[in-house]
Amino acid sequence: MDTTSGALMQVSLLEHVEAFGRRHDMIGRPGVVAVSGGPDSVALAHVAATLWTQERLAPIVIAHLNHQLRGIESDADEAFVQDLPRAWNLPALACRTHRIDVARLAKETGDNLENAARQARYGWLTEVARETGAAWVATGHTADDQAETLVHRLLRGSGAQGLSGMAERRPLAPGIDLVRPLLTIRRAVVLAYLEHHRLPYRQDASNDDVGFTRNRLRHELLPVLEQNYNPNLVEVLGRTALQLREIQDELTRQAREWLGRAELPRAGTMVVLRREPLQHAPPVLARELLRLIWQREGWPLGDMGFDDWDRAATIVGGVTTGNDFPGGVRMRLAGQVIQIERH
Repeated sequence: MDTTSGALMQVSLLEHVEAFGRRHDMIGRPGVVAVSGGPDSVALAHVAATLWTQERLAPIVIAHLNHQLRGIESDADEAFVQDLPRAWNLPALACRTHRIDVARLAKETGDNLENAARQARYGWLTEVARETGAAWVATGHTADDQAETLVHRLLRGSGAQGLSGMAERRPLAPGIDLVRPLLTIRRAVVLAYLEHHRLPYRQDASNDDVGFTRNRLRHELLPVLEQNYNPNLVEVLGRTALQLREIQDELTRQAREWLGRAELPRAGTMVVLRREPLQHAPPVLARELLRLIWQREGWPLGDMGFDDWDRAATIVGGVTTGNDFPGGVRMRLAGQVIQIERH
C-alpha cells in the first residue's frame, strides 16, 4: 500500500467510527472496547484510542477476557492486550483483564462451550462497564462476520430473527448498549489499517481449523460464492440482514403490543394470557409473542425449532389445547386463558 492510499484509508476508518458514534450517541459518553487480541478488535481499539486522544471520543477502557481454553496461547493473548497501552505509547489508556475457566463453567451449567463463553464474556464486559461508568461496550465484528453469521444460521434453518444477523446496536444491560462500529466494514479494510500503522495482533490458530462449520464457511464456501457467483456477496448479505432486522423490529413491536393486551397477572411461576385478544392473531405474530415470553423468562430459546413454535402458535389460535416443549415448558389452553409454565 502506498502512503497516500494508506492515509486516505486511515481517515476513512476514523471518520466511519466517529460518524457511527454520533449516530448512536457514543461520542460524549465513556465506553469499553472489547479486545480479544485479534485483528478486528485491535484495529477498533486503536481507532477508538486515536479518537480519544484527539478529543473526538470520550475516555475508553480496553477489556480482555481470558477464557482459559487454549492454555499458554490464551495467556499470551491476555499479556498482549495488557501491553497495548505501552506499545501504543498511551500510558493513560485504561486496560482491564480477567480470567474465567469457561470449560468448567460449561460443564457446571450443561451449556456448550460457545454459549458459555459468550455468556461469560458479555457478563464480565457488563461488569466492567458498570464499574467504570461506561454507557456502551463495543466489539470488533465486521461485515465478513455478519455474512458468516447469516449463512451459518441459514444452513441451520433459522427464521427471520436469526437471519436478521447481528445488530449494530442493542441493549446489553440497563443503561449500557452493545455496539458494533465495524459491522459494515470489510475485514480487508481492517487488515489494511493494521498494516498501514504497523500494528501487530494475535492469531487464533483454531480459526483456521476447518473441522468447525463456521471456519469452513469462512475459508471454503464464502470465497467460492464470491469468486464464482457474486463478488459483492458480503455487502449483499449485509443489506439482506439489515432489511430483515427492520422487518423483525416491526414484528417485535407489534407482538409486544399484543402481549400487553393479553397478559394477566402471574399465577405463581405460571404465565397467563387471555385467549380472546389473541384468537385472531396471525401465526407469525403469535410465534413472535411467544418468543418474547420465552426470552423474558429465560427459557431455552435455542432448543425451540420452527415446528415447536408452530405447535405453540396453534394453541394460541385455539386449534389445539396443549403441548409440551423442550426444556420442560408446558403450554395449556384452560377455558378462556392460556397457561405457560416451565416444570
